[in-house]
Amino acid sequence: MTTSSIPGLARFNTQSAEDATTALHEVCASVRWGSAILSRRPYATPEDLLRAGDAATAELTGEDLDEAMAGHPPIGRPRPGDPASAREQRGMDGASEDLRAEMLELNLAYQERFGHVFLICATGATGEQMRDALKARLGNPPGREREIVRAELGRINRIRLTRLLQDA
Repeated sequence: MTTSSIPGLARFNTQSAEDATTALHEVCASVRWGSAILSRRPYATPEDLLRAGDAATAELTGEDLDEAMAGHPPIGRPRPGDPASAREQRGMDGASEDLRAEMLELNLAYQERFGHVFLICATGATGEQMRDALKARLGNPPGREREIVRAELGRINRIRLTRLLQDA
C-alpha cells in the first residue's frame, strides 16, 4: 500500500508546515511533540505516524508534559466549541448531578495534589469509570502519577492522530 492510497496520510504528508502544525496542536498541545511529528514527515503508513507519535510522547520533558496537559479540559467540563473533548468525554453526557458534583470535587482535589488536570483517555469510558480511576489515582505518589499521565496522553494522541487521518 502506498501513501497515495491512504488519502488522509497523503494529505498530512503534503500539507503546509503551518497547516500541519495547527492540526497537530489539536492532537497534542505540546509544541515539542508537534515539532517532532512534523520533522519526521513524510510517513509511509499510518502505523509509522502512530509510532512517531509514541516516540515523541516518550521524549517529552516534564515541561512539555505540563504543556500537553494544559491543552486538556477537566473531565466533565469539555471546552465549549471543542468537538474533540466533547466526543472524548461523551461518557459524562448522561451523568447524574451527583456524579458531576463528585467529579468536580475530585478534579479539584487532584489538581491541588498534583498541580495539573486529571488526564485520562476517556474515549469509551463511562462517567463512573472515570470517577473510579480518578479516585484510585489520587493516592498515587507523584512520580507514579506522571508515568500514568504520560501513558494516558499517548493513548489520547494515538486516537486523535488516527482521527486526523480519517478526517483529513
